[in-house]
Amino acid sequence: MATKRRRGDTWHYTIKRLGLLPRPLYLSFADEAEGDEYVRRVEALLDRGVVPDEFAEKREIANTLRDGVRRYLLDQHVTVEDKRLLDVVTMRLPRELGLPALSFVWAQGWVSALKREQNLSPSTVRKHVGALARCLDWLAARGELPFNPLRLLAKGYATYTPHDVEAVTVIDGEAKEEEERDRRLEDGEELRIRAILAGEKPEGRQRALARREVEALVVLFDLALESAMRMREMYTLEVRQVDLPRMTVFLDKTKNGDKRQVPLSSVARAVLAGYVQGMAPDALLFPWWDGDLSRRSLERTTSRLSRQYARIFAAAKCVDLRFHDLRHEATSRLFERTELSDLEIAKITGHRNLAMLARYANLRGSKLASRLW
Repeated sequence: MATKRRRGDTWHYTIKRLGLLPRPLYLSFADEAEGDEYVRRVEALLDRGVVPDEFAEKREIANTLRDGVRRYLLDQHVTVEDKRLLDVVTMRLPRELGLPALSFVWAQGWVSALKREQNLSPSTVRKHVGALARCLDWLAARGELPFNPLRLLAKGYATYTPHDVEAVTVIDGEAKEEEERDRRLEDGEELRIRAILAGEKPEGRQRALARREVEALVVLFDLALESAMRMREMYTLEVRQVDLPRMTVFLDKTKNGDKRQVPLSSVARAVLAGYVQGMAPDALLFPWWDGDLSRRSLERTTSRLSRQYARIFAAAKCVDLRFHDLRHEATSRLFERTELSDLEIAKITGHRNLAMLARYANLRGSKLASRLW
């Protein structure tokens, strides 16, 4: 908000917008009402990321990538994950990088830097590029860019080339390989995990694992296998979001920033019916999170829970099994055990792109064969 002070018979206003205006605007008016109205109109435009035409020279100076990202975030609905990634991208790129400098050569150089200087994995590179590409699409549609250079990148741009491998060696890094987790529960693993959760002593140990909130750990494990929800989506649930009469869980804020209704199987309903009994509607469903929506609090909770389940899986002799693999297992079971379409399954799991479900297509090979002559 602008600051205002009176000096003699004149009203002086100062408007500041860090990152949007290169320097503060200093305005003066003889009439206070006229000054208030003018400043109100200017600030309304600035709040939308638009610099008024009368300050065209300043707008040209402020026409940087950071300026464009800021306008995009103000104008568009952006997922939580994209906003986080754009914050990281703009923080690491030069503050003065202008939109006219965003050429195909720049795009290639930036992607190379993500691998050679930051040593990011291919999947993380794609996430950075995807978030910024959606922003640049918006800027190009508004005529602020002649084209989106990131859309011209060749297929496989995130894979480490021999030159990338050589470059990361200099910084004591290592080439990151494409990692597509395909880990599923093997025969006997689910039973062994449930035995450990029930208090059975792991093989080769003198006593059972120390487990706090055992019932909650079991319910979270069951819910992961029955619903394909992400860990964070589950541990941030409030009791009111579980609607047993309608057989659904309502997610009002997911990783993708979308709302989603997740149908509950009969197994999940039976588990939750006993678990929520006597709990207040506004209470948290699980005991590990304190309700703080800050990134630090959420990451701390996720990390703590991941480690706890890692110990349980190790005790059950489930080699290289992670909690997130349960989402892959649950999605695979939806393809194997139901006649739901890909679109219907995507509505359950929250996958925004049906192409992400393509790797599950082979799970229905036998069903497809049964429909042939």
